[in-house]
Amino acid sequence: QVQLVESGGGLVQPGGSLRLSCAASGFTFGGYVMSWYRRAPGKERELVASAGDYTKYAESVKGRFTISRDNAKNTVYLQMNSLKPEDTAVYYCNALKTSPGFRTDYWGQGTQVIVSS
Repeated sequence: QVQLVESGGGLVQPGGSLRLSCAASGFTFGGYVMSWYRRAPGKERELVASAGDYTKYAESVKGRFTISRDNAKNTVYLQMNSLKPEDTAVYYCNALKTSPGFRTDYWGQGTQVIVSS
């Protein structure tokens, strides 16, 4: 059974830090691109960061967030520093594998991040 379990969300003051974790099971973790998405209230879901052969970040989080993965632990992390109120959202972990004619992706249940004083 495939599972992606996020943790580490919470309430933090502007300028603070949080570290999100996503523990994966039920699939071959190393063969998937692992990403973090977020959905803010009233907004579309957006890609925050992804880690596959290379990492990439949304412009809004570059220099503040760092994605990393530990393939031995089947876990992906998102270190979030210098948090801003506009980072408030539900953060979702995603696992994606594609090849010609094939696509599989899995989603976690999400973890809430609230940045507020």
